[in-house]
Amino acid sequence: MQLSKISLPFRISQPGYLFLLALLMTDLSFGIYQGKSIVQKIVIIIIACYLVFLILKKYPTLKIITALAFVIGLISIKIFSTHKDLQLTANTIVKVYPDQIKIKDNWLSGIGNSNGQKVSISGKVNESQENIIKRGYPIYLTRLSGEINEIEGATNFGQFDYQAYYAAKNIFQKIRFKSCTIETTSVSYWDKMHYFRFELQQYFKKMPKLLGFFASELILAENNSSDNHDVLDNYRDLGVIHLLSISGLHVGIYTLVIASLCYFFKITQERAFIYTIIILCLEIFLSGGQAGFIRASLTYILGKVFKFKNWKISGIDLLGLTCLVHLLFIPRLFLGIGAILSYILVLGLQLTNNLSNFKQSILLNLFLTPLLLFYFYQVNILTVLFNMLIVPYFNYIVLPITFFNIATFGLTNKFAVNLENILETCEKVIGQISETQAGMLLFGKINWWECLLLLLISAGLLVCINEKSENKKLNIRISSIIFTIYASIFCLIHFPLRGQVTFIDVGQGDSILITTPLNRHVYMVDTGGKLNFSGEKVNPQINRITIPLLKAQGISRIDGLFVTHQDADHVGDLGPLLEKVQVDKLYMAKGLIDNPSFQKRIYSKVSHTKLVELLAGMQVKEAINFNVVYPFKSGEGKNEDSLSLTFKVANKRWLFTGDLGQEGEKEIINKFDIKADYFKLGHHGSKTSSNPEFLAKLKPELVFISAGRKNRFGHPHPETLNTLKSLHIPWVSTQDYGMISWYYGWRQPKFKTFLE
Repeated sequence: MQLSKISLPFRISQPGYLFLLALLMTDLSFGIYQGKSIVQKIVIIIIACYLVFLILKKYPTLKIITALAFVIGLISIKIFSTHKDLQLTANTIVKVYPDQIKIKDNWLSGIGNSNGQKVSISGKVNESQENIIKRGYPIYLTRLSGEINEIEGATNFGQFDYQAYYAAKNIFQKIRFKSCTIETTSVSYWDKMHYFRFELQQYFKKMPKLLGFFASELILAENNSSDNHDVLDNYRDLGVIHLLSISGLHVGIYTLVIASLCYFFKITQERAFIYTIIILCLEIFLSGGQAGFIRASLTYILGKVFKFKNWKISGIDLLGLTCLVHLLFIPRLFLGIGAILSYILVLGLQLTNNLSNFKQSILLNLFLTPLLLFYFYQVNILTVLFNMLIVPYFNYIVLPITFFNIATFGLTNKFAVNLENILETCEKVIGQISETQAGMLLFGKINWWECLLLLLISAGLLVCINEKSENKKLNIRISSIIFTIYASIFCLIHFPLRGQVTFIDVGQGDSILITTPLNRHVYMVDTGGKLNFSGEKVNPQINRITIPLLKAQGISRIDGLFVTHQDADHVGDLGPLLEKVQVDKLYMAKGLIDNPSFQKRIYSKVSHTKLVELLAGMQVKEAINFNVVYPFKSGEGKNEDSLSLTFKVANKRWLFTGDLGQEGEKEIINKFDIKADYFKLGHHGSKTSSNPEFLAKLKPELVFISAGRKNRFGHPHPETLNTLKSLHIPWVSTQDYGMISWYYGWRQPKFKTFLE
């Protein structure tokens, strides 16, 4: 029998089989790599059992193939997912491709390879080493001195999980070197591929800002300059960030261009297909294995193979087969947010393929909303409108201009100036629209089970509408259920049943979030801020810690922000926070406002914020009454001037003293008859604070330490811990538990740590 006449290869193209099998393998992937709690594992097992039941019931003749697919999946996990921990020794060698690293202010960061394992690397290089790297050829880092650690995951609610992000790329450790020797070697064919990618990076960097940005995003799937974050933010806020992702649109462009050229030169379809595969594989390499582009490329290639062989396969089964092949080589695929969004989007397209473009856009946004709220905590309800406005601009202006400039810039740059002006004008308009925050809804983070439930119900609604079900009452009923669930979740996030006192894990620093239940009021004590002792450029920590935490809780406004003193680890991120979040009142110890360093932090950022100076004996009457117990006189904002506060909620008294030393603590107990149920140790557990007499007078049930892991100061100091031990006072630290929260209001108050 001729292979081309087999209508059902191995009979696996029976309608729905490949899709169900892909769902089963995806569920198992989530179970192996993301199922953390017992409840999650139980849900994953239930879903797996249900899918197995469906497959065996609907396709009883495919039992052996299903079992074989399961075995192949396990083998794939064994081959492609195993890794071994590396040790940093005198013999450690890390191979680095210049296109996979970045150097800024003599600070190198990126990805390397050691002993067959990918590893994240960072460290300082000198000028001569930087010149060697800039040649573009592979190098070897030898004689490394420094440390190697596991890549840390999120330690705060809402924080981006870099551990999962890198795990999706099969990277689990990071090397931070203090010094190294750079050696070169002979260049292989594969090395030349990386050199070609490096040359493209340099080529795009020479272009004007926007032209280089779009070229880099659309070809290399990377942003070649930190100056373009505003463009990314604009597209993200308007809900059109998918336009910058290398995926189906770009595969369509490549295949169309190649097909047109092959048709013009009278090249056969089979040979044109081979050329297309080569180009797509090249772009997969150039884009660094972008999940969306691989998915679209696999779909195109597999679809063509089935077409050439006259094998029938439905669109949804083709998606399932694509997913199976993708998972076969990248078992941790769905640890990446991009992969999840890409596959869910295409699934939505399959479920709405009978609808008009407008209806399809609305339903696709509804289908994606649970994932957007789970990962990004906000959604733009006018996304459909913005897509209608921006997609034509992107397709008919940005793409042609970008690719035309890529083709001509190396020959002449006389076109670049005018093309850049066109893009600048258009992007300025997009930026102005984005600044209005039109349609932006800060919802808050939904739970994983809420996300799953909403996805399933939304999928059901899509199927009903797509099949043009005449039972309109059913569609209305499902829509009502979805709306009720969203409304209920929104109310629970924005009008919580519980208040909190949360010690945010900001590393070596302090930041405490305090909220009240129901009609929520929000207060903060300090903002944290990174102390910089290296040559690495420091970005505000709030962008990856505090802001995501606030957004995840649906918080867009702070009623009162207390700053204890001027040290960077307490108020270093004050300026960036004031820029991003409305703060009604800024409280500080008297005299701090006159400090030039502090003035610089808040300059031009407090036009809508009331500044209030405090001294001991004063009271801040808000939804929570804060009593000031230090300082007693005006100061300059030094440690010894730290603003110290006490307040009581749910019959528990709290005390915060910033970095106040032992002398200040003695003044407090001499002037006030104060007790505290819970106390944050002064100065991160330093021996300069937490006087034994002071602690004995407070008699706290529990004390808290906010300090960085492996911090250079050795906080908390052994002397302080010995004092606590001698007084039988238990303590917890953000070093060990990450974010630490105490919840009160509904039900009994309780503690919860992020790293339980």
